[in-house]
Amino acid sequence: MNLPEFKNEPLSNFKSHPDQARQMQKALDQVRKELGREYDLVIGGRRIKTEEKFDSENPGQKGEVVGVFSKATVALAEEAIRVADETFKTWSRTPAEARVELLVEAAKILRARKYYYSAWMVYEVGKTWPEADADVAEAIDFCEFYAREMVRLAGPQPLVPIPGERNYLQHIPLGVGVVIPPWNFPLAIMVGMTAASIVAGNTVVLKPSSDSPVIAYKFLEVLEQAGMPPGVVNFLPGPGGTVGNALVVHPRTRYVAFTGSKEVGLGINELAARHVPGQIWIKRVVAEMGGKDSIVVDADADLDAAVEGVAASAFGYQGQKCSACSRAIVAESVYDTFLAKLKQRVERIKVGPAHDPASDMGPVINEKAKKSILNYIETGKKEGRLLTGGREIPCSGHYIEPTVIADVAPQGRIAQEEIFGPVLAVIKARNFDEALDIANNTEYGLTGAVYTTDGEKLAKAASTFHVGNLYLNRKCTGALVGAHPFGGFNMSGTDSKAGGTDYLLLFTQAKSITERRA
Repeated sequence: MNLPEFKNEPLSNFKSHPDQARQMQKALDQVRKELGREYDLVIGGRRIKTEEKFDSENPGQKGEVVGVFSKATVALAEEAIRVADETFKTWSRTPAEARVELLVEAAKILRARKYYYSAWMVYEVGKTWPEADADVAEAIDFCEFYAREMVRLAGPQPLVPIPGERNYLQHIPLGVGVVIPPWNFPLAIMVGMTAASIVAGNTVVLKPSSDSPVIAYKFLEVLEQAGMPPGVVNFLPGPGGTVGNALVVHPRTRYVAFTGSKEVGLGINELAARHVPGQIWIKRVVAEMGGKDSIVVDADADLDAAVEGVAASAFGYQGQKCSACSRAIVAESVYDTFLAKLKQRVERIKVGPAHDPASDMGPVINEKAKKSILNYIETGKKEGRLLTGGREIPCSGHYIEPTVIADVAPQGRIAQEEIFGPVLAVIKARNFDEALDIANNTEYGLTGAVYTTDGEKLAKAASTFHVGNLYLNRKCTGALVGAHPFGGFNMSGTDSKAGGTDYLLLFTQAKSITERRA
């Protein structure tokens, strides 16, 4: 099967292209009319209602219901695994070309209605226009990239030739996968884990975040429209502590793909490692669990570029990215100048409703998150000096000012714990070597960046800055599928390298076949 060379989906530029802005506004108007609808569970293509419901709410407008969902039960979780297991018998033997075509067609549908899916994320998770647009573009990229990867892996794999034998290797699917995506990239990461699973020949039980189930349901509709057979992906929203755990421990679950917090990820890993009666394999866990990401600013850096990179990385999507810069580590000789420039830059950030194209930052995801972030800010005021921000914005949503706390000690709580909000700690370092030591002093290892014009220092950072994704003289967010395979070290997860050439190997197993010939 021949597909064109992979190219990343272009991002929209709403300021430079009025037509794109008009299309986005039209999509927002359309989606607003659809808010509050009720959605069912989907098992084997069947829509199922349950008595108990829960709401997905707009974080930017308290009380505005985005969607109403039937809540799954443990019994339904078991049914979903059973159906997925039965469907695996046929889907795993479906030719790779057909599975590839499904992803390519899904990408076409997403591309044709990208502003519609962006609009849903504006309302459901508070993404600003550019952030939502980038989320959809990444989802399209995952579909296109993994389709091409499956074409590559489905073909003959190179082996050492042996006289008198025919040797070949096949990548075969694993079985039933449980996909548990996060709310912060509710389309892109969910699509990435699901698309990789099914193009490799696995079947899926998808348990979306309770903060973002609508956009996950919309993607299920995309797959159905693209021709996906019933039972290949089953949609099961519900509580992680009951439904999620039941899916993870089930003996017919072959693997779990998870993105979320360290605490939940470690719990899933522990549950999955326990052997239960009827289980005939060691379950595989693919986990991405967050970070405490640093940008190092050296004495000879371009300070204006560094300030821009830090601000964009720290406050893009309200700091609610596992790749967000939450620590700026700055050489003492330029520390005060950097802070002055940073304060001016951050105070230009406009906080407001995500549906307003003038907003640079929208709301944080929910009340619980807001309270946690505000508590960290109070801790930060004791551990350092409040440079700017620090307050909740009183209105009908969950809004917090972009906050910078200077003079933070490297071992302080706000320098070590993942806050997942618009809070940046700034740490002073005596020199570049100390800055790198500080950058490596957390339990995480996801992303990092270094700003310096010294080539030797860049080389040293490349070899000693222990993160899965290191960026030199650019921001530490915004990984592109294919160009920046994404995944971290240590407590940041299993270094799954989403969007890379080894990612599909996590969802397959290799079978080596040898035929003796006369």
